[in-house]
Amino acid sequence: MRNSALRQLFAFVQKEFYHVFRDRKTLLMLFGVPIAQILLFGFLLTNEIKNAKIVVCDYAKDYGSQEIIRKIEASKYFNVKKASLSHDEIEAAFKSGEIKMAIVFPAGFYNDLSHLNKAQIQVIADGSDPNTATTLTSYLSSILRDYQSQEMAQNNMPYTIVPEVKMLYNPELLGAPNFVPGVMALVLMLVCAMMTSISIVKEKELGTMEILLVSPLKPFLVIISKTIPYLLISLMNLVVILSLSVFLLHLEIKGSVLLLFAESTLFIISSLALGLLISVNAESQMSAMMTSQLSLMMPTMILTGFMFPIENMPWVLRMISNIVPSKYYYTIVKAVMLKGLGFSAIWQETLILGFITFVLVMLNLRNFKTRLA
Repeated sequence: MRNSALRQLFAFVQKEFYHVFRDRKTLLMLFGVPIAQILLFGFLLTNEIKNAKIVVCDYAKDYGSQEIIRKIEASKYFNVKKASLSHDEIEAAFKSGEIKMAIVFPAGFYNDLSHLNKAQIQVIADGSDPNTATTLTSYLSSILRDYQSQEMAQNNMPYTIVPEVKMLYNPELLGAPNFVPGVMALVLMLVCAMMTSISIVKEKELGTMEILLVSPLKPFLVIISKTIPYLLISLMNLVVILSLSVFLLHLEIKGSVLLLFAESTLFIISSLALGLLISVNAESQMSAMMTSQLSLMMPTMILTGFMFPIENMPWVLRMISNIVPSKYYYTIVKAVMLKGLGFSAIWQETLILGFITFVLVMLNLRNFKTRLA
């Protein structure tokens, strides 16, 4: 009797294993997701910033400035571009997103250090990302301290280099200018894509989608009618986020509000298209939810530059980030909202986002004809 119960228990356990290993989606959740998370966060969860693009303006061109520049170039943290730029050109480089920091050596740098035992350099950082700006200035300070120790050991003199730090766009290094654009991208993506995919899958599960599709309206018009509410809800969310940012967090919108709304509408449409694409292939609300979280929420959080610098990532992840719509929207929001730039500064990101949206819409139209019509 006891052996019979054990055999039955073993049979049920064996049956459950068969069910698990026959279901590819279950296998993906059990093995694929943990592996992906370990690999992704293993590469991304770091406070280090590597290969940050900076510009060095050396007006001194003496032994001291050249030695410090050599140490900066030898560091893994900086990707140095030497230039003789005016301050207006440096600010233009910051606005275009080409550089993260600028270092300016004044004329007579080493002469001041040798005769006065004290010299200054100017450090300009992009304060719209306070964590990156603070980290980069910390790296530079460490290099300067190393150079000071070297000079003091050689000449037995108490040398002091004072970095004059200037933070563009966010002098007080507030957190809001960094997280508000990222939250905007995340909230709009979640509301649009996740809710849209679940809404349509629900109709498919209940068997009412076929009823809607045989109505006088064309199939793609039925789908559009189901997505319009989420477009309006997302625009309402946008108004709420911007209002809270301005009145509660005291974050000024420096650029055109109309341009910000236009770009946000384009991003919302792309997110809706992504949600529709998921819904076509999903068999249940649960699978749609999990697919949305894995393919939309996680990339929005980790592949946009919001939480982790893209420069830190392996080249494979950097390439993947180029097809994530929220990456371009995050860049657009920072440029318009924080830097006060116009369309001429973000036309490339807008063009790429528009192209991604167009491709997604075309894919949806083709899939709706073959899968839902």
